[in-house]
Amino acid sequence: MNRLQTKSLPLTSLAAAVALATSTSALAEPERVIDVSLPLGPESQQGVGILKFGEELERLSGGRLAIEPHYDNALGAEREVVEGMGMGMIDAGITSTGPMGGFVDEFMLFDLPYVFENHEHAYAFLDSEHGEELARLAEEGMNVKFLAWMENGFRHNTNSVRPLEHPSDLEGINHRTQESRVQVDTWEALGANATPMAWTEVYTALQQGVMDSQENPLATIYDVNFYEVQDYLNMTQHVYSPAPLMMSLDLFNSFSEEDQAIILEAAQIALPVQRETSQELEQRYLGELEELGMTVTHPDLEPFREAVRPVIDEWAPTVGEDLVDAALNYEY
Repeated sequence: MNRLQTKSLPLTSLAAAVALATSTSALAEPERVIDVSLPLGPESQQGVGILKFGEELERLSGGRLAIEPHYDNALGAEREVVEGMGMGMIDAGITSTGPMGGFVDEFMLFDLPYVFENHEHAYAFLDSEHGEELARLAEEGMNVKFLAWMENGFRHNTNSVRPLEHPSDLEGINHRTQESRVQVDTWEALGANATPMAWTEVYTALQQGVMDSQENPLATIYDVNFYEVQDYLNMTQHVYSPAPLMMSLDLFNSFSEEDQAIILEAAQIALPVQRETSQELEQRYLGELEELGMTVTHPDLEPFREAVRPVIDEWAPTVGEDLVDAALNYEY
């Protein structure tokens, strides 16, 4: 596998990758190739962000540092990847924050429903001192270094039973959640039968009818072909899901201060590219998923917000009431 894969990249990323291949041919062979785990493929919003990170890493280091992307959970499921980075067994990775609440309570903030109104709200909060504090807690609790607050995006429900116009439409539906107690409580408050399940098992469970329902950002729904096993796409926008780019803290600390600065700069240059791609793919895939046969519903979200308010009240003391309040009311 080449250290930078360019197959079928969306938007301008293919041209950038081709330019990278040309421009780096004159550079020295890398002194260190950093393995990076991704849950999705190279065409995803995650893949575009990671390839940009690798491009900038090679450019800024003069070719001394490079990455090797490992797509589609090739190095393990998200929780395994977080644990692997903490133990120094995996170099780096991008994962959702879903499994992180099991390590650091404050990360359950991103499981709470209807905290962030839109992308601008989420970006402003994550790029503030609150995001810095969460990154510090990750170092202490997970032994990982946050390089950039990349994103999966807003999550929406899909199911194979019926369109959702009201929370009562979820009654009797078997819904898969991430491995998060908050998510289980959220979907039970909405009326579903909620069951945590590892990401790598979800498609098969939906295909076999073990599960009726799941929720993910639109680009993820498209990337893993959920339209093949789900009939209804419901624009519930219930959770904003970051996908932070992280590195084993031990590995990060092993680099010189110069190279640490290069790694962080490369990640920050890649960050807006990844976020912009995520939003562009969201708009593109909404239309494409409908063309592929999914019935798209845009429910009134207020009844959903009302139904899950007790979940926020219940979990705020665990997550941190000040943190929850800061997120809900952050000015942007």
